[in-house]
Amino acid sequence: MEDEKKVPIIAARERGPGPGRYGLPNTTGYGNHDPTKKKAPAYSFGARLENTMFKKDCSPGPGYFIDATISRTGRDGTPMYSILGRQKDPRSVQTPAPGAYSPEKVHPQGERHAPAYSMAMRTRYRKRDSTPAPNVYTIPTFLGSRIPTKMNSASFSMTGRSKTGGFSEDLARAPGPGAYQHVRPDVTKRKAPGYSMLGRSYMPGDSTKKPGPGAYSPEMVLLNKQRLPSYSLGIRHSEYITPLIVEVE
Repeated sequence: MEDEKKVPIIAARERGPGPGRYGLPNTTGYGNHDPTKKKAPAYSFGARLENTMFKKDCSPGPGYFIDATISRTGRDGTPMYSILGRQKDPRSVQTPAPGAYSPEKVHPQGERHAPAYSMAMRTRYRKRDSTPAPNVYTIPTFLGSRIPTKMNSASFSMTGRSKTGGFSEDLARAPGPGAYQHVRPDVTKRKAPGYSMLGRSYMPGDSTKKPGPGAYSPEMVLLNKQRLPSYSLGIRHSEYITPLIVEVE
């Protein structure tokens, strides 16, 4: 145990609790009050007692509205009027007015009536009414040679081109003039000069980009002018570094 190496204690590593870790007694309210401080009186609201504990209170409160038309002797006898809706006619039989009659629509008595027609609805279909319509019948056509007892006109048809026996049939199976590969004239005659188009070539030089006149900002140069001191935030240093102590004579 005595041979163990003792580690030196660094004060910067020993961290104590902050101010929020301390629990001081409360100085407000009545309960858990700080005994070293002056305590002010505290008041509270009590619970509302029920009316059945003493008596039954049925009287109205101060907000009771008293009608002005009622006095201690009764209701005021001043006549009052109101607008009501129109009541229904109690009579069940209503006589029509003179304008309800239309004598001009009445046909004179003793005269003949003109015939009147109307369009009735479709009658019900019956089984015995199953007669075919005119468009159900089919009349034989007179085009083509289909009816042997009728005189028919000549009919022609267009068929596809036959490969056998046609005018385009190759009986000899010989190749045509386009099947042979012709000899280039440069093989047997003098070859003409040939030209081709190459890509654009650039002159050798410095390919680095140079700044233009607008890239410079001479108004921001302050080396030759007087200016105020400026401050900046430095980096955070280690808390274990010993501060520099300079002896001042």
